[in-house]
Amino acid sequence: MFLSPPSARDAPNARGGRLAALIVAALLSAAALLAPIAARADAIEVKSAELHAEEDGYYLNAEFDFTLNATLDEALQKGVPLYFLLEFEILRPRAYWFDEKVLTATTQYRVSYNALTRQYRASSGLLGQTFDSVDELERFLSRVTSREVARRDQLVKGVRYEAFVRLRLDVNQLPKPFQVSALASREWTLQSEWYRWSYTP
Repeated sequence: MFLSPPSARDAPNARGGRLAALIVAALLSAAALLAPIAARADAIEVKSAELHAEEDGYYLNAEFDFTLNATLDEALQKGVPLYFLLEFEILRPRAYWFDEKVLTATTQYRVSYNALTRQYRASSGLLGQTFDSVDELERFLSRVTSREVARRDQLVKGVRYEAFVRLRLDVNQLPKPFQVSALASREWTLQSEWYRWSYTP
């Protein structure tokens, strides 16, 4: 059976189809290249983290790099508080079984904005601090200095442990309508990866 070649009338349609396919492929390629850049734009980077021992316990120092994007800042200025979680874990590696989770410590920061005073406020437990600008607020959240995470009797001297830390926006604390937005937009998924390092008391 022989197939007749396409007629001249069909040729433009074929060329148009190929052109459309090329345009779609080019757009997909561009999106693939831009996606990692977009994903990194609202990520929190852990710049450093360390533990140091004192007489009464072990303390965490950490530094993060992040910026509150326009969506989150706008939510604050409309009266929506944001909650950030500083999460810390220590595991003890085991050769023939799962690593043992020795301890976890979580610190919650409640961040809000007062439209009357035009100030931001960050509070953790009974302690709170106000800031005149979002830059000052970001600097405060970006630095953890001498925060106690373990008692002296919780770690064994000479044993190697694996420590983990991360900082993230807790979207579960948002009002329900904003939780729905968080599921659909990366602008609400502000968090760092787990940062890991070895520590031997």
